[in-house]
Amino acid sequence: MERREEQPGAAGAGAAPALDFTVENVEKALHQLYYDPNIENKNLAQKWLMQAQVSPQAWHFSWQLLQPDKVPEIQYFGASALHIKISRYWSDIPTDQYESLKAQLFTQITRFASGSKIVLTRLCVALASLALSMMPDAWPCAVADMVRLFQAEDSPVDGQGRCLALLELLTVLPEEFQTSRLPQYRKGLVRASLAVECGAVFPLLEQLLQQPSSPSCVRQKVLKCFSSWVQLEVPLQDCEALIQAAFAALQDSELFDSSVEAIVNAISQPDAQRYVNTLLKLIPLVLGLQEQLRQAVQNGDMETSHGICRIAVALGENHSRALLDQVEHWQSFLALVNMIMFCTGIPGHYPVNETTSSLTLTFWYTLQDDILSFEAEKQAVYQQVYRPVYFQLVDVLLHKAQFPSDEEYGFWSSDEKEQFRIYRVDISDTLMYVYEMLGAELLSNLYDKLGRLLTSSEEPYSWQHTEALLYGFQSIAETIDVNYSDVVPGLIGLIPRISISNVQLADTVMFTIGALSEWLADHPVMINSVLPLVLHALGNPELSVSSVSTLKKICRECKYDLPPYAANIVAVSQDVLMKQIHKTSQCMWLMQALGFLLSALQVEEILKNLHSLISPYIQQLEKLAEEIPNPSNKLAIVHILGLLSNLFTTLDVSHHEDDHEGPEVRKLPVPQGPNPVVVVLQQVFQLIQKVLSKWLNDAQVVEAVCAIFEKSVKTLLDDFAPMVPQLCEMLGRMYSTIPQASALDLTRQLVHIFAHEPAHFPPIEALFLLVTSVTLTLFQQGPRDHPDIVDSFMQLLAQALKRKPDLFLCERLDVKAVFQCAVLALKFPEAPTVKASCGFFTELLPRCGEVESVGKVVQEDGRMLLVAVLEAIGGQASRSLMDCFADILFALNKHCFSLLSLWIKEALQPPGFPSARLSPEQKDTFSQQILRERVNKRRVKEMVKEFTLLCRGLHGTDYTADY
Repeated sequence: MERREEQPGAAGAGAAPALDFTVENVEKALHQLYYDPNIENKNLAQKWLMQAQVSPQAWHFSWQLLQPDKVPEIQYFGASALHIKISRYWSDIPTDQYESLKAQLFTQITRFASGSKIVLTRLCVALASLALSMMPDAWPCAVADMVRLFQAEDSPVDGQGRCLALLELLTVLPEEFQTSRLPQYRKGLVRASLAVECGAVFPLLEQLLQQPSSPSCVRQKVLKCFSSWVQLEVPLQDCEALIQAAFAALQDSELFDSSVEAIVNAISQPDAQRYVNTLLKLIPLVLGLQEQLRQAVQNGDMETSHGICRIAVALGENHSRALLDQVEHWQSFLALVNMIMFCTGIPGHYPVNETTSSLTLTFWYTLQDDILSFEAEKQAVYQQVYRPVYFQLVDVLLHKAQFPSDEEYGFWSSDEKEQFRIYRVDISDTLMYVYEMLGAELLSNLYDKLGRLLTSSEEPYSWQHTEALLYGFQSIAETIDVNYSDVVPGLIGLIPRISISNVQLADTVMFTIGALSEWLADHPVMINSVLPLVLHALGNPELSVSSVSTLKKICRECKYDLPPYAANIVAVSQDVLMKQIHKTSQCMWLMQALGFLLSALQVEEILKNLHSLISPYIQQLEKLAEEIPNPSNKLAIVHILGLLSNLFTTLDVSHHEDDHEGPEVRKLPVPQGPNPVVVVLQQVFQLIQKVLSKWLNDAQVVEAVCAIFEKSVKTLLDDFAPMVPQLCEMLGRMYSTIPQASALDLTRQLVHIFAHEPAHFPPIEALFLLVTSVTLTLFQQGPRDHPDIVDSFMQLLAQALKRKPDLFLCERLDVKAVFQCAVLALKFPEAPTVKASCGFFTELLPRCGEVESVGKVVQEDGRMLLVAVLEAIGGQASRSLMDCFADILFALNKHCFSLLSLWIKEALQPPGFPSARLSPEQKDTFSQQILRERVNKRRVKEMVKEFTLLCRGLHGTDYTADY
């Protein structure tokens, strides 16, 4: 078939010397793609071949590549090119060529029925695409025609070959529909047409599946074809006969997988719940698989047990509400639930001996939700039936959560251990959910079992059993408020009786204590029962994460009850820190724990403990400050600075008026004198400056220094005041020597908290002017290498305008230069930097009236800002940033309306600006829309999104779907 198309052929690259997409060149390129060892040549060949597939010449070379003398790789490319042309360039095909194209494809499919299977599939996909494009008007009975044509006796291909080719075509047709690019209105028409046409497909499939003479390969293809068609939401009652035939086929091991897939797809379609009578007929069929399931489990046949479980879960999970509604059939549904319970508790350890149990977990959520959604009377009836089932489920899940023997676990791969960990988390989530159904009785049940286990003298208990019961407790206590539970005191009493001989058990004991830390805060008399266990575990590197996180939780929740134990906690913590038992992150957590702990002590006690705790680190830091910088002492410095900043993050001796407020909250004054953190900071200030002097050009060290002060400022708020002058001076010196983003972030924090206070305004103003001047110089030298600095600088400027616009009143501040630099920052490729610059302008523009220098610069340079914004919307910036640019347009319109109405008309005047795709009318409409909208910011954002799509040529395309 020759094509008449306007599209020019793309140039060939590397794959073939000629520019023409000829058969010879395509074959050369394919040879290069498959056999050339050079990866660069392969990539060039692939690129060229992709261009060839969409070229006008593809209509010509595709048929030639399908010739019988070609190898399958070349034939496959020809068939793929045909599919691409039909599916993507359908509108280019003249209607008078539809029939000849259809006939050619039928001929090729018939020929390949006894040839290469991958080429046959590709040709079937091409014909399916053609059928979908022609249905229903140009080819009203497409499916019936396909069936008729392939059943014709005069074909040179044998009956089985024709049958398999037809089944392949019928299988790919619904699949191609699901992935087709048909417009929405066409999709609806074609779906309706296919729904009617399934009347020509299902009788054929039933006949082939039930015919004893059908070979296994044909029956397998029938099941795959059925599986494909049911995804078109065919009414479940129309599928009944085929579903029953698929259940019968489950007995044939060759057909098992295909049967499972077909049944699960049929049961899972969303529309199936409407056909309750058919669903009720399916329950006995599923229950009839129990013997096969038991045999499979007994024989270790994981594939069979997995498949049968998928079927049971598909029916239960998708239709539990519809089946529960049939109250008179409650016993058969309960039998299905018990079958799923068997699948949940399938013998063996997940994921080594079985992979089935995890499939069932979501079912239990669904069933519970459905039961609890009924009105009170019906719910009470079902609660009576299903509470015992859910108690059984808890036992089953805790059994499945048990670790294997130490010996067996030792043979597991790291991947298997990780899968098991995730599986236990899923079980934990399920137990937490089940608590809603079973309530406090669940905790009592777990406590009784644990009590019997630990106090029984009859038989030695396994640590795995104990660990699983504790894990159940921990799962619930982590998220449910157990403060009113009457079994927790008993549990806390039992924990010290547990003989801990194993890391996994010890970990779970720790995490359980951590989960009960809020309860301990309300019952401080019990702290002494468990705290020694936690402190003992701190010395074991294998329990690092669990012991440190548990201590941190206890110190956070129970800090006002811990003073009697403080000396011991500090001593043990110091010991493990000095011995370097824990990794860096756990050391940081431990310091945070100590910060919480010390916060509740008297100031003299805090200072005494701080002295003993941090003196060794200060001495180490003094020594490191004398050394010549090298990678190993850098790590040590960053570690020590990190320990200090984590300690100061949580060490807070004043009390917030409201613990849940943000940094705006004011704090009640400390009645006991100077803040201990400030005392320590002042003592080490000179040392930190000394360290800085040697490491100023190292971003990591500067960041670690800034983190100490930033975290202290956030925690202390007003109490940090004595440090402000010297910190401002140090920051100024740091930033003047080598500008770094972390220094600007700390400056922003100081501006946020202290700039509005008259006493602190002078040093903060001086620092603000200094960092601004240094950054402006950086802009003159070329800021492109420092997007992080520009980002932090923009955030600082925005914060200054928000908290203290007076900072922009100073004559020494070059507002014009700041404005121009921010416009430049709008053009950076880094999204965070652009976002921060937009944030600066949305704070600046509302100040036009109140700050004279701002008003003046906007009047002089505002048009430059508008042009930059329009360029960004026109395609220079990422579409994800359009809301930020819309905010600038909205602020300009609201605060500089008369100027904007002049600028926007002038700016949009030049042809091709901001995009060559725009007509003058579209630009005019946009400017009028923007100028009219001064109240609704959301509307402006929508206008900008529409306009940017027009500018990019994406309006009305698939790309806008998620936008």
